[in-house]
Amino acid sequence: MKWSIDFRIPTYPFPISHQSKILSVGSCFAQTIGQKMIAAKFDCLVNPFGTIFNPLSLGILLEAALFEDHFEDSLICERDGLYFHYYAHSDLWGKTKTELFEKLQAKREETKAYLEQGTHLILTLGSAWVYDLEDFGTVANCHKQPGELFQKRLLTLEEMESKLLLLFDNFSRRYPDLKVILTVSPVRHIKDGISENQLSKSLLRVLCANLEKRIASVNYFPAYEIMMDELRDYRFYKSDLIHPSEEAENYIWQKWQTSHFDSETIIKTEEIRKVNLELAHRPLNPTSDSHHKFLEKLIQKLERLNSEFDFSNEIAQIKTNFESRAKE
Repeated sequence: MKWSIDFRIPTYPFPISHQSKILSVGSCFAQTIGQKMIAAKFDCLVNPFGTIFNPLSLGILLEAALFEDHFEDSLICERDGLYFHYYAHSDLWGKTKTELFEKLQAKREETKAYLEQGTHLILTLGSAWVYDLEDFGTVANCHKQPGELFQKRLLTLEEMESKLLLLFDNFSRRYPDLKVILTVSPVRHIKDGISENQLSKSLLRVLCANLEKRIASVNYFPAYEIMMDELRDYRFYKSDLIHPSEEAENYIWQKWQTSHFDSETIIKTEEIRKVNLELAHRPLNPTSDSHHKFLEKLIQKLERLNSEFDFSNEIAQIKTNFESRAKE
């Protein structure tokens, strides 16, 4: 008896390889998939402005990188002696306004470089619910400012589609080789309400379908559908019953690889995964001869792989441990 429904995911027409340069931005899935790709030694920049949930704010930030727009100082707020910008996540802060602006500009330039040189943009949409700041419009983060400053609303399909169509049109002119992968985050925003979350996700899914239909360089990956249909059981969630568990994340990662990587890339990714497991190994006795031999073999593997992938930091760390042991 089958206990879950699985479905075929089409092979992605523009494969990702270890020669690709990838920008992953948006909601939590952008962070999850981006970090897994970094661990697998892909060249990937993940959420330079922090986690951003709604399509409008994502469009604003990507436009800022594209056109080198200035970040308005009127959208800076202060909390607990630190400064934040309403267009960025609270992970990005400064002790002074000047420090904050310097960080924002550095992230903008880094993002622009990945757009200019990049092969793939992963854009993960988390919620169509937004907060509008009086006199300024939609913000990416409220930074725990007084609630009376904001008005919560649901973005319309038309305004989301208009924003991203214009953005992708500009991309096609500036970066004609850049391919876009759209996903809807499998993370449930139940603070908005169960029905409200479903309404939001439905709008985002229709948005992705419309964009994929209209733009040849845009394709959709069904992370949300995998979570909702193949993994539709609370045992695949973390204890908050909102975020996918590690098991669920790994399952979706496997589906991602099958869809987006060719056979050679999958083989290399698996080899790197096994090496990462060895790097994470914690011995019972770090000073034993058996562990010493284990590390010697591991260094040999890393040095062989280092000709193609950068394992220089890992090699240096192991050699440092050797030197520390020799001094004991």
